[in-house]
Amino acid sequence: MSKKLIKDNYKKKIKLINVYNRRYYRDNKSDVTDAEYDVLKKEILSLENKYPYLVSKESIKNTIGYKPSKNFKKAIHRVPMLSLANAFDEEDLVNFEKKILNFLSQKNDTQISYTAEPKIDGISASLSYKSGKLVMGLSRGDGKEGEDITSNLITIKDIPKIILSKDFPEEIDIRGEVFIQNSDFSNLREKFANPRNAASGSLRQKNPEDTKKIPLKFIAYTFGFVKGLKIKTQFEYLDKLSEWGFKTNPLNKLISGVKNLIKNYDEVEKNRSDLDFDIDGIVYKVNEFELQKRLGNVANAPRWAIAHKFSSNKAISKILDIDIQIGRTGALTPVAKIKSVNIGGVLVSNATLHNEDEINRKDIRVGDTVTVERAGDVIPHILSVDFNKRPKNSIKFIFPNKCPSCGAKTIKEFNFITKKNDAVRRCSSEGYFCEKISIEKLKHFVSKDAFNIDGFGKKIVESFYKLNLIKFPQDIFNLNYNIIEKLDGWGKLSVENLRYSINEKKNISLDRFIYSMGIRHIGLENAKLLAKYFGSFSKFKDLSNNKYKELLNIDGIGETQVNSIKIFFSNKTNIKVLNELEKVLTVKDVSTKKNRGVLINKTFLITGKLDGISRAEVKSMIEENSGTTVSSVSKKLNYLIVGDKPTKNKIENAKKLKIEIINQNQFLKMLNKTN
Repeated sequence: MSKKLIKDNYKKKIKLINVYNRRYYRDNKSDVTDAEYDVLKKEILSLENKYPYLVSKESIKNTIGYKPSKNFKKAIHRVPMLSLANAFDEEDLVNFEKKILNFLSQKNDTQISYTAEPKIDGISASLSYKSGKLVMGLSRGDGKEGEDITSNLITIKDIPKIILSKDFPEEIDIRGEVFIQNSDFSNLREKFANPRNAASGSLRQKNPEDTKKIPLKFIAYTFGFVKGLKIKTQFEYLDKLSEWGFKTNPLNKLISGVKNLIKNYDEVEKNRSDLDFDIDGIVYKVNEFELQKRLGNVANAPRWAIAHKFSSNKAISKILDIDIQIGRTGALTPVAKIKSVNIGGVLVSNATLHNEDEINRKDIRVGDTVTVERAGDVIPHILSVDFNKRPKNSIKFIFPNKCPSCGAKTIKEFNFITKKNDAVRRCSSEGYFCEKISIEKLKHFVSKDAFNIDGFGKKIVESFYKLNLIKFPQDIFNLNYNIIEKLDGWGKLSVENLRYSINEKKNISLDRFIYSMGIRHIGLENAKLLAKYFGSFSKFKDLSNNKYKELLNIDGIGETQVNSIKIFFSNKTNIKVLNELEKVLTVKDVSTKKNRGVLINKTFLITGKLDGISRAEVKSMIEENSGTTVSSVSKKLNYLIVGDKPTKNKIENAKKLKIEIINQNQFLKMLNKTN
């Protein structure tokens, strides 16, 4: 790779991490998970270590947090608030200790004592005391300069305003973390994404009276500037903090030896779900202040401390209940309602249990303490059960034999391909007789790849269904707007916007219409094959009079799909829905033009969010120009279109197969549609 490409790549990463820092530290928003942020940070540091000429003022080694907001007065920290280096495994800790011993010219068997302090996921603050009186409180800001949020901090009951202890230093900047307990956050869920955002947003309110209403807590753990401190170790300092009236972390410990640090780490992570506050790791600090002073700092982090991060995709929690959700095809999916837990920066309160067989295999029960895993975009799921913590009165979970929604019998269908019963249990109700199935079918009908009605989301479907405004798809095009206008949250303008959005979608392509029907086993690609075969809506609607076996002649359509289509057309309600929709819609015939587009014989796959254009629209553009889209990376793929927050595995697999990776603008240039 040329020097220019290396620099360009580095600058892109620096720009991206600055955006994340601004969003996190100033705007109280988390655009990426902690794990994704840590990966980006590692990549930047790796580039700087490999190519020293990259290191400049922009280097993350020279930056902490983000510059303070303009909403508050600024003040300089008398001693900078440094960030910490991260450790992710035992090897990182071994290297951390080796560096300490080498710097101090000590033998490898020298025992170093560390304080192990669980790292609360909150907002850092520095409290300045003079003669025992709190005179100022600052946010971290960029580490050198913070926001003066004194008026908000003094509303927190955990922060002493006057300290009368005789051994309290003449001057000291006591540092700690402002946070919200999980039990208190349950009342703030509608306003904030997670407890950390709630704490940050509360501290940045202009009116202290508003901050006072939020149940903020403060835990102290270190100091910055100090004058007249007479103790010699960090652990002694933590004890003194308690004597002076500050709250400290009850899990703080004094430990020697990496093996013992790991043992404590495993124990804390195991019991993490029992805490009423979020922690994302454990901070290890060399206990002796004299050694800390000798070790000093490197760039923006101390040599004598490190943060041992918890697994970014796993956490321990407790199952509070097991709920059965019903999909549009009647599939019963068990979902564990768990005690909220922070996994990789995301607050998780639900985890899929997949199916009945999975519950039985792992013997999952209500009340169990479990390990929850969340990897990338994958839905969180239960990895394992800690049987040692199972309550004595635990009862085995029995999967319902009747649909919780309509009371119909639940069945496991026989799969003629595998010669076994399916793992998924389904409601045997057909058509729109089951309320839950009906709601899910309507959600599918208005979804992006189907009718894509702007402003008609899942919540509106549920609301209108409960109000008896819609029961079948055709009802969407015959809404009583006079009733809607009188509902809470609606008015003339919003109703007119909804009417416009619905009317705009009364013209639809045959493939999207077939897909919108939610026929089991008929996805978007199969819908396109069927649309091409039928050519018109009338021929598709009259399939009930045709021979189903003829559909087997369509390349890509098998017995499973044909059987699903047959079941769909054998239901009288579905036929009625088709007839009613025909009255209000214009379903466009499939064009018979020969393939002569600029993308002929080219295959595409999209990953990540595109700017100002939906995936469905891009797929349509590809097909209009004789190209095709595929669902996975393989040798058959020609181009991978990458948007914002793409799936990393797809990019890696594409690189391995030497598939061309392009961005949105490059794709549009292929169509000659850029300005």
